[in-house]
Amino acid sequence: MEQKVAIKSYPALFSVLSHITAEDTEIEIEETKERIKIPFRALALLTDILKAMSEGKPISIVPIATEVTTQKAAEILGCSRPYLVKLLEDGKMKFVKIGKHRRIKFEDVLAYKQQMKEDQKRDIIDIMAFDEEIGMYDS
Repeated sequence: MEQKVAIKSYPALFSVLSHITAEDTEIEIEETKERIKIPFRALALLTDILKAMSEGKPISIVPIATEVTTQKAAEILGCSRPYLVKLLEDGKMKFVKIGKHRRIKFEDVLAYKQQMKEDQKRDIIDIMAFDEEIGMYDS
């Protein structure tokens, strides 16, 4: 049910946002006729949420300055917690220790994930170039 509503509402909200220029916007809740001021960035985020919901993707909202646990960071990166701990101990990402627990800045996890994607893309290009060099890849 939620996905169907998101599928219908995402394009409408996306279209409306393209015509808004003010930083503070006002929306009206049809059922109560109540008008609410909402920052433009919050509406843009709502658009992203609706898009993900319409595609059946799970949603998680975490403030950027937040520190995450090693388990949450591992989930974000798509790896095991022990592998993440090894990355931390090898100095691949900064972290702080609170007692026995490690905490990683959410923005550092996202930066590492982006770097992983860039490294993967570069590796694929290198493999394709090598395959072409030895005649395995026909361009």
